[in-house]
Amino acid sequence: MPEIITFGETMALFSPKSAGPLRYLRDFELRAAGAESNTAIGLQKLGHSAGWLSRLGEDELGQFVLNAVRAEGVDTSHVAMDPEHRTGLMVKEIHGQNETKVYYYRDGSACSFAGPEDVEEEYLKTAKIFHFTGITPVLSENCKQATYRAMELAKKNGVKLSFDPNIRYKLWGNNDHSVMIREMMLQSQIVLAGLDEAGLLLKADKPQEVFDKLFTSGRVEIAALKDGARGAWVATREEIHQIAPYPCHCVDPVGAGDSFNAAFLAGVLEGQNVKTCGEMGAVGGALATESLGDMEGQPSRQEMDRAFHRGKTVYR
Repeated sequence: MPEIITFGETMALFSPKSAGPLRYLRDFELRAAGAESNTAIGLQKLGHSAGWLSRLGEDELGQFVLNAVRAEGVDTSHVAMDPEHRTGLMVKEIHGQNETKVYYYRDGSACSFAGPEDVEEEYLKTAKIFHFTGITPVLSENCKQATYRAMELAKKNGVKLSFDPNIRYKLWGNNDHSVMIREMMLQSQIVLAGLDEAGLLLKADKPQEVFDKLFTSGRVEIAALKDGARGAWVATREEIHQIAPYPCHCVDPVGAGDSFNAAFLAGVLEGQNVKTCGEMGAVGGALATESLGDMEGQPSRQEMDRAFHRGKTVYR
């Protein structure tokens, strides 16, 4: 059974083959994109088993997404195919290095109708970690209740909670979900957050202040604060480390945080110390930016090992 199980929406992604305003583009590639499935795929590439809970439309795009995630080795046996609602859609717009806009077409998508009945205790309790994000519970009331059920079942069965706030203001609309997301974060043992969003949620400016609040206000045992090209900070209750960014040539930054999460969680599963987990996360996040698409650039186990040893591959 999977070591880690995730829950969330994955969409069909139309990714442009060139940069510029969408109105002038004609060529796109069809890909799959979703924070939770990205993390699951990243873990599989690093040699760990992962399962993905979700709901897709019983349509061609839904079948494409299912095939794409399953082809990476992720367990999709608990993904429901919905004959009544369509698969969500996402379109990227690229404006030069490090600047990518995202347009969502996911209102009323199949995953927004996922509910508590889609989270089965017998499946969830087999995992060591349940990883989720702040995206899923804001999709709909159904998804919020499903997320709460997954959290309750994880606690009941001794499965650790791993949480990334992953704030998406485009999904919030006129609603403020910060209280709910902060509570979910503080109920988790593993927190993988952007430094800015963690500071916003906890009303703290510096990494030390954020960690102090995380470790004194909830159940958090280990945490990472991701700071993009500036690297990251990682900590337990006993220690804090600043993690330098891993060198890379950024093509598309979307998905870097998910790849960081996957590599960090791989380190947790392997019993690595928090500094090593952070260094693994830095490699994962950096390499993911070197390819178009959310998960295509995520490192394999061999690539991760080479990065740590700064080895060179002989191709001929």
